[in-house]
Amino acid sequence: MHSLVVESTPLAEAVEVTDSELIVGLVDGRRLSTPLVWFPRLLRASPEQRAQWELLGDGEGIHWPLIDEDLSIEGLLAGRRSRSD
Repeated sequence: MHSLVVESTPLAEAVEVTDSELIVGLVDGRRLSTPLVWFPRLLRASPEQRAQWELLGDGEGIHWPLIDEDLSIEGLLAGRRSRSD
């Protein structure tokens, strides 16, 4: 028996930023947890600024307009840290 592997683009549906972690819920049920120190702009942002996020595209990325930070879900899954200072 053969099985068909269907690859799809991972998409975000929920975002939470704590004092130490960025937590992203994906539409396929996975939850990504990444240390906040990987993202200096988010680390320095106030809780109010961190709470103001929006999904880019269909959930391919996350944008924080108040601090001008953008992260891709693909980058999070690959373990890439933010290039921002």
